[in-house]
Amino acid sequence: MEQESLFAQARSLDPLASRMHPRDFDEYIGQRHLVGEGKILRLMIERDQISSMIFWGPPGVGKTTLANIIAVKSQSSFIDFSAVTSGIKEIKEVMKRAEAAKAMGVRTILFVDEIHRFNKAQQDAFLPYVERGVITLIGATTENPSFEVNSALLSRCKVFVLHALDEKDIVELLHQALGDERGYGNASVCVEEDVLEMLARFSNGDARIALNTLEILVLNSMDENEDITISKEMAEQCMNRKSLLYDKKGEEHYNLISALHKSMRNSDVDASVYWLARMLEAGEDPLYIARRLIRFASEDIGMADSRALEICIAAYQACHFNGMPECNVNLTHAVTYLSLAPKSNALYMAYEQAKQDALKMLSEPVPLQIRNAPTNLMKDLHYGEGYAYAHDHEEKLTAMECLPQRLQGRTYYHPTTQGSEEKVTRRLQQIKRWKEEHRKTDGGK
Repeated sequence: MEQESLFAQARSLDPLASRMHPRDFDEYIGQRHLVGEGKILRLMIERDQISSMIFWGPPGVGKTTLANIIAVKSQSSFIDFSAVTSGIKEIKEVMKRAEAAKAMGVRTILFVDEIHRFNKAQQDAFLPYVERGVITLIGATTENPSFEVNSALLSRCKVFVLHALDEKDIVELLHQALGDERGYGNASVCVEEDVLEMLARFSNGDARIALNTLEILVLNSMDENEDITISKEMAEQCMNRKSLLYDKKGEEHYNLISALHKSMRNSDVDASVYWLARMLEAGEDPLYIARRLIRFASEDIGMADSRALEICIAAYQACHFNGMPECNVNLTHAVTYLSLAPKSNALYMAYEQAKQDALKMLSEPVPLQIRNAPTNLMKDLHYGEGYAYAHDHEEKLTAMECLPQRLQGRTYYHPTTQGSEEKVTRRLQQIKRWKEEHRKTDGGK
């Protein structure tokens, strides 16, 4: 009998992502903090000691797969239930079956995918059955269960947080699909490691996207002899993204983020936007860039323009809400603002100088006048004695010393005259003059 072609087989089979569902922990990739050797979730599953739980994590990280492994290993009746297609009527039917099973001494595990899609009434319908032990509920959600799952139901479930797969995990997953007979183990697929790494970056931690993209690449890279060579050019076309010179873990990663920082520090808007685009179009995590901008706002601008920090935090939230590619303009907004803002590294220098003293003098006692005195014993030991409450004074200032005795007179913060820091400089000088004058007249009280 003539063997069916790989292309014909692919059309008749389930999608690659479905075929490659791990059957046990040996095939499961990622989430080592939960299912690594000796970890709590793995032990619960292997010992068949499942309690009600919720898997919370982004798409394509293995929530449903864990439920499938539980179904295989559990000595219970396992019911797969979708929150998208089911309502109160279906819930009641399932609960009736579960009660009958319990009467026969059989436990029922109910897996509810996308549990956040259930409304309050639907979630409430589960509650009495969970409380009575009729079912063991396992929910999967991409949304924060603190907001999307009823508190009464949530209090009866252990929440396990699943993380996006890292690039190493995704590459391992792709190798698994290429070598396994359920994938392309019976075919000869030629693909360079850097193409797999590019695919891993493109998938952004989602195993399903990675496998679906690999399947498209295989089917579009087959010649008339059914030889399969996946080229870099084909991968770029499929992913609609140029493979730029970029390695998020290598030297180029640090070169590019350094280029962005130094361009913003030098108030070069065009260069800053260019380096931002280089990173984003090469697949950099926008939240990583947003975090670096937040740091820059305080390190290189600080009190010269305190709005910079607010804008960067807003940009981070926008990246979280929008994702790529929509958030690229949010980051451009922040980068442009930072580039044009007045610059000051006074906050950075202040902390670095204070840190040196702190490390050298870790045992310096807190002055008695600014210690808390919640008990009589502490009051007897003079804790809080001499404390001057600033709000009791018209100027909202006192001459009280707050530094340890050996450090009195130290100055860490030296504001510049850039932007709003010029006003800060005048205010700081005014405060220091007032304190010096009053320490001479009232002995520091």
